[in-house]
Amino acid sequence: MTAPRRRTPAPPREDVLAAAMAMIAERGLEKLTMAALGREVGMSSGHLLYYFRSKDELLLRTLEWSEGRLGAERARLLARPGTARERLDGYVELYVPDGHRDPHWTLWLEVWNRSQNAQAEARDRQAAIEGAWHRDLVALLAEGVSRGEFRPVDADRYAVRLRALLDGLAIHVAIGLRGTGRPQVLGHVREFLDETLAAGA
Repeated sequence: MTAPRRRTPAPPREDVLAAAMAMIAERGLEKLTMAALGREVGMSSGHLLYYFRSKDELLLRTLEWSEGRLGAERARLLARPGTARERLDGYVELYVPDGHRDPHWTLWLEVWNRSQNAQAEARDRQAAIEGAWHRDLVALLAEGVSRGEFRPVDADRYAVRLRALLDGLAIHVAIGLRGTGRPQVLGHVREFLDETLAAGA
């Protein structure tokens, strides 16, 4: 009589999401399939689909996991001592991709692309990610204005425009557009902030 096969426990969901992000970083998004991820974490693609329902959901969950880590880093950055401008520069540095094919931005671009046909619930979750970045920026701008470091601006309106600029330039970095690497983009943004936000500008 053969002994019953023991089921191998599934890895924690966070381990699966971390593995998905690592695959994007190492091999590119096109190599991230349910079958390939299953082999990486020792699960069948069917098992992964049971947990995530679809590749769209897997990508959004992975993005949320990555954003959670970035959010914690952003909170530490914004809580540190220093001027509002120093922390704003740190916010910008955290926002802009590390370089061509930055895995977080590669994932963001794919989720954005798929969001055209996404359900309302998925779009709400994407909006929540955007909202966290926006609220932190508004609070930082309002602090700088109240301290007299920044000229008087409507913090919410300025944040909308600054994030639109950051998104556009960040996409250039992420896709590797010539002449718009990370150092050049950070220089453009610093110049823009000096011209439009510095007290007395």
